[in-house]
Amino acid sequence: MHFGAMNFPITPVLDEIETFARLGFDYLELAMDPPMAHHSILSSSRAAITRALRVNGLGLVCHLPTFLSTADLTESLRRASLTEMRRSLEVAVELGAKKVVLHPSMAGGMGALVLDTVKGYAFDFLSEMAAAAHCLDVTICLENMFPRNRLGVEPDDFEDIFKTFPSLKLTLDTGHANVDDRRGRRLKGLVNRLGRHIGHLHVSDNQGKRDDHLAVGQGTVNFVDLVMRLKGAGYDDTVTLEVFDENRQMLVASRERIKAMFADFN
Repeated sequence: MHFGAMNFPITPVLDEIETFARLGFDYLELAMDPPMAHHSILSSSRAAITRALRVNGLGLVCHLPTFLSTADLTESLRRASLTEMRRSLEVAVELGAKKVVLHPSMAGGMGALVLDTVKGYAFDFLSEMAAAAHCLDVTICLENMFPRNRLGVEPDDFEDIFKTFPSLKLTLDTGHANVDDRRGRRLKGLVNRLGRHIGHLHVSDNQGKRDDHLAVGQGTVNFVDLVMRLKGAGYDDTVTLEVFDENRQMLVASRERIKAMFADFN
């Protein structure tokens, strides 16, 4: 098992690398969002970033841009979003990433009223990204989202996606799965039905209302049950702590709690 942490994109990436190395993490999950981690900035700083990762003994997972409109009803916005995403994927590979996280397209605005149309655009986008990833020899791990996304939320959504795009993996996000589902049925269903597809984890807690990115134990996610199910599914790969507390020691505390849970089920 390898444990990582995600940079805050308003902070210089080199500073985040030093911080996470000092805190004892195995890798950086690089959120490729502006203002400090847009692909153009990362590309121009590639030598410095790869050197810092090597010197500090950190691996790399990249998180492709979050705030793009990849299934927008306006074609020009969809194409611009795809261009940004494709270039980000290329830069991730240039930096040495072999695994990248991707958010499913969102059905926003009027798109919520024509969901079949938006789903078609979303699948067109995934088709292009899957083809690009194959050419670049990198694995895309598609992240489950919270209900307002409308796409890529429930286990049924992902069974449809993985049937169409078998090269994709799942980034299981505990916080997203817990929103509007405080009994944990969605999270259990994602593991039970899609365990063989899980290629990456995002771990954070919340109270079931918002994606609060709380430390493990501060919300309602049943992590003991989750870890038991993940162990049963044979998961033993990357775990990113998405705990966005100003006190970075909460990242460390969350990592150690999750690590101990996995150890308890050996």
